Amino acid sequence: MPVLRGLPKGLLSHGAGWLASLQLPRALRPSVYRAFGRRVGVDFDEVRDPLVEYPSLQAFFTRALVEGARPIDARPDALVAPCDGAWGQAGRVEGGTLLQVKGREYRLAELIRDEPLARAMEGGHYATFYLSPRDYHRFHAPCDGFVSRAEHVPGALWPVNAIGLHGVDRLFARNERICAQWRLPGQVEALPALCMVAVGATMVGKIRLSFDDLTSHRRGAAPRQRDYPAPGIALERGAQWGHFEFGSTLVLIAASEAVDLDVRPPGTPLRLGERIGRLRAIPGNPAG
Repeated sequence: MPVLRGLPKGLLSHGAGWLASLQLPRALRPSVYRAFGRRVGVDFDEVRDPLVEYPSLQAFFTRALVEGARPIDARPDALVAPCDGAWGQAGRVEGGTLLQVKGREYRLAELIRDEPLARAMEGGHYATFYLSPRDYHRFHAPCDGFVSRAEHVPGALWPVNAIGLHGVDRLFARNERICAQWRLPGQVEALPALCMVAVGATMVGKIRLSFDDLTSHRRGAAPRQRDYPAPGIALERGAQWGHFEFGSTLVLIAASEAVDLDVRPPGTPLRLGERIGRLRAIPGNPAG
């Protein structure tokens, strides 16, 4: 789209990140954050810390929630929502492709930069989740598991709103992102059973991981990959593993033998910790 192509998306994003990270005088912080929050729909009852304790708008974006605000489904076989937001396209990986919007597909192998793993995910489930400025910006583990690999993939910063989704081919596979591969407890297969991809966008300052200094949005960066010693970085279901410094998109992909996903229509609200599917193989249970 000509208008999008002409926008200095990288410059806009760097500028927005710089403004959002400016430290505000303590006396101004509550009024600034409340004005922003009212505009986008923030639920201030969920904000854990006093507003004066957030030094910048960026710090407020990445705020923690009060204890118990997002209960994590406790059923042993539960696959839970990794973030707040809304459902996007979801379904089966077919012919190595995922659906961006109706009529626009993109290749899984291009998204995760791993051809063998993409082939192994054929017939599995995927789901796209969108975070808006009002949402809680941290993302969490959808189940118990081990992160075996994380990779920062530099790229574009196209917007992930309706204009970008309908106007930019292969949007998620072109934008800057961090791809994480997960193994499940007791898994014997060589390849990971889950992938989660945190996708950047216009005005998204950074994607940060909780267990590594690997981060996105570094000018002139080359791809960087981390392979963690077996069994990997252990995360319990519901544990935080990263955050966006504005809001963007998560894509979850699961092998067919690992997960049954309860797909919801695009636009359905999503709350961290709610059950979105069933693990087909859990410790002590046979797959099936």
